[in-house]
Amino acid sequence: AYCYHGQTLLTSDKCGEAIRSLQESEKFFAKAEALCKEYGETKGPGTTAKPSGHLFFRKLGSLIKNTLEKCQRENGFIYFQKVPSEAPQLELKANYGLVEPIPFEFPALNAHWTPETLAAFDLTKRPKDDTAKPKPDEDVKPLKEPDIKPQKDSGCQIS
Repeated sequence: AYCYHGQTLLTSDKCGEAIRSLQESEKFFAKAEALCKEYGETKGPGTTAKPSGHLFFRKLGSLIKNTLEKCQRENGFIYFQKVPSEAPQLELKANYGLVEPIPFEFPALNAHWTPETLAAFDLTKRPKDDTAKPKPDEDVKPLKEPDIKPQKDSGCQIS
């Protein structure tokens, strides 16, 4: 999030804040990379997953590095802005592109669902099912195949 926020700040000519945001992004990326490598080396059923080798993760690292270098280069030539000591705050609530969520409410119960009706669904009181026994396999009788002899006069011609 800090990486993309830094790119947004750079496009709005706030290069100093963009550099600080990208530095913060680089710090969090290094933490995430260490955790991903540790996860990949753990023993267990999920050892085939290597998050640090995922395409998004590899592209993000180069994106952070390239964008930070670009910001520092442009700040040295064009903007000459001071890099703040604190990282800029991220806007955690999106104000565009999202629809307000509708709170979920359970529908009202139908009058037919009484405690007696719900008690009738008790599976411990079901009758024994004798039809669940496997049926014995029947003997399969072999079929006699007809004798097919090749015929010379089939009517086909090769031209």
